[in-house]
Amino acid sequence: MKLLDVQHPFFRPMWRRVVITALCLGWAAFEFITASPFFGVLFGAIGVYCAYQFFFAFAPKDPE
Repeated sequence: MKLLDVQHPFFRPMWRRVVITALCLGWAAFEFITASPFFGVLFGAIGVYCAYQFFFAFAPKDPE
């Protein structure tokens, strides 16, 4: 079991993938604006990872 299984069927609707990615990247921008570069980089990396996994490598598992 993964910590964040981005191939889970929960993420099948496009709007969920867009919202999660936007929240991560938006929170990263907020952290940079408030002078917290560590958390900005952390959330930025999570947002970039989600963007790649959700929009380029997305192949959800079929429900059993």
